[in-house]
Amino acid sequence: MNLRKLFRSLKNDPPAPGDPPSTQSAKPAAPEAAAAAAVTEEQVVDVLRTVYDPEIPVDIYEIGLIYGITIQPPGKVVIQMTLTSPGCPVAGSLPLEVEDKVLAIPGVTSVFVDLVWDPPWGPERMSEAARLQLGFL
Repeated sequence: MNLRKLFRSLKNDPPAPGDPPSTQSAKPAAPEAAAAAAVTEEQVVDVLRTVYDPEIPVDIYEIGLIYGITIQPPGKVVIQMTLTSPGCPVAGSLPLEVEDKVLAIPGVTSVFVDLVWDPPWGPERMSEAARLQLGFL
């Protein structure tokens, strides 16, 4: 199974021919440069700090699950992330939560969460604040 396809949200895909019109209100169109300029890595990081692995009382950014953030015009956000282990019980839900929360940032037009396993996550990836909070310091 291709994990990239698994975690890609259907709500960002264009409607297929013959699909009924969407009942959701569309976001106002913005020029590509304005949309991209409106989204910053700081905004994305702030949102990622609101997402928690339910087994660890520290947000996913501070525990080092985020490997990279790329923002491309017009507001496309690509996030490389991992999980604490391939058998993590939130493997099916955590990337979708990340996608949903980042998609709510004004100016973001699409989000792609790239779940990666290399390099594997380890406690050394945690920030000093996370280590302190978890009693590792």
